[in-house]
Amino acid sequence: MKIAIIAHDGKKAEMVRFLSNAHEILKQEGIKLIATGTTGSHVVAGGLEVERVASGPMGGDAQIAAQITEGKIHMVFFFRDPLDKHPHEPDVLMLMRICDVHNVPLATNPATAELILKGL
Repeated sequence: MKIAIIAHDGKKAEMVRFLSNAHEILKQEGIKLIATGTTGSHVVAGGLEVERVASGPMGGDAQIAAQITEGKIHMVFFFRDPLDKHPHEPDVLMLMRICDVHNVPLATNPATAELILKGL
């Protein structure tokens, strides 16, 4: 199983904390992580292994979406910052739409991500 990890700049530290707290669950389930570039850098700095694609504004959101359509990604944890503007918002909306089209669970905050992990 593969989980995509994405976080807006204001949520990257929160994502790393969440993943660090969930590390044992992720390891037990044999889950692989894939992340957009900058988020992936933060996750690696937090001591976790992650496959990285381009940063979100440089096409990483589209790369994640493509893997969802190919059935390679099974859930997405995308911690969005609703209080900030994002120049690549069309990419974000496209990714969320692809999750809906392909019935892929999408957590946009730690509470939802935690519930998804408990469901494993």
